[in-house]
Amino acid sequence: MRGMALDVSVGAGALAEVAAQLLRLLPVRAHQPALAGVLLRADAEGLELAGSDGEAWARVRVPATAHTDGEAVVSRRALADTVATLDAPQLRLCTEGSRLAVRTERARFALPTLDLDTFPRPPQAPAPQGVLAGADWRAAAAVAGAASREDALPLFTAVRMRSAGAVVSMLATDRFRLAAARPAWRAEPGAELDVLIPAALVAELGRQAGRAAEVGLHAEDGRFALSWPGWTVGTASLAVAFPDRQLDQLLATQAEATVRVDADELAAAVARAAHYAGPRGAVTLELGDGELTVRSSDPLAGESSETLKADLLGDRLTRQYQARYLLDALRPFAGRQARLEIQSALRPTAFTAASPDPAVDLRYLVVPLRPADPTDRP
Repeated sequence: MRGMALDVSVGAGALAEVAAQLLRLLPVRAHQPALAGVLLRADAEGLELAGSDGEAWARVRVPATAHTDGEAVVSRRALADTVATLDAPQLRLCTEGSRLAVRTERARFALPTLDLDTFPRPPQAPAPQGVLAGADWRAAAAVAGAASREDALPLFTAVRMRSAGAVVSMLATDRFRLAAARPAWRAEPGAELDVLIPAALVAELGRQAGRAAEVGLHAEDGRFALSWPGWTVGTASLAVAFPDRQLDQLLATQAEATVRVDADELAAAVARAAHYAGPRGAVTLELGDGELTVRSSDPLAGESSETLKADLLGDRLTRQYQARYLLDALRPFAGRQARLEIQSALRPTAFTAASPDPAVDLRYLVVPLRPADPTDRP
């Protein structure tokens, strides 16, 4: 079919949805025009869209009627922008010379086509390794929020994924916080998963694939892919060593105090206190009998103090944290009671669900701030 003219009818809503999802999965940052494109391929099975940004790649198939089997490459962004607002139930896509026409009953739009010969065709999925429930994948993908956003430290911009018997170990850190999850999976015989995946991709896959009933995990020769009905998305594993042993040891917490509190109430209090946190963004949590006080102060911004109901077991401690790190740590536990395990000195505080989901086992660790003044110490 290579080089044959494309002519296909497809539902406008379905095409708009997958074109927008592709753009979120593969943002157009490429310096090479071919890497900003999407391959449209029509055949008896429908319409497939495929693209790559040089690192990640995606394939998605939508129901369609091919009048002529063929293919064409156009800009991902141009396609998404064109079909996003079309008020028509059906579209007809057909190549017309060096253009791809997008037609409705009353309108025609023409997108420049890119060179098929230089388009980097995405690979097929590597070998299947196992299956997770979509809801468990969505919950576990929350660990991506703890990864660094500094490209100068690529090691910490990724999510570490390893198979560990009946679970998949997922971990991310930016050195000041750490999140880990161990979702249960159905492994293929002899399955082995050992990859380091860009956290931004994991976060987006959590939103998109997490809506599916099940997702498949694929890995082979340093490549990883996730599949769910209609979709396959993959990437190369980062080829750097990860400090697994040291980070695993951090997860073995020894709490001096454990507090149970409504995650939404605490997050709301921290968000309010953040307005008074000053340039350090420091918010103080003070544990008391049956209560947790959220404080912040700054000579210019002012001060705040808010007390919440909480269950305390252990010492009455005080710790300071970056407000944004606290909010990130509480977000995965929205709608539930959160448990904070506070350790000695500056060892990280562990955030978990008070009633953990046994299928996921999500933990989030945040390193407290060093007090600005000795009188702030507990």
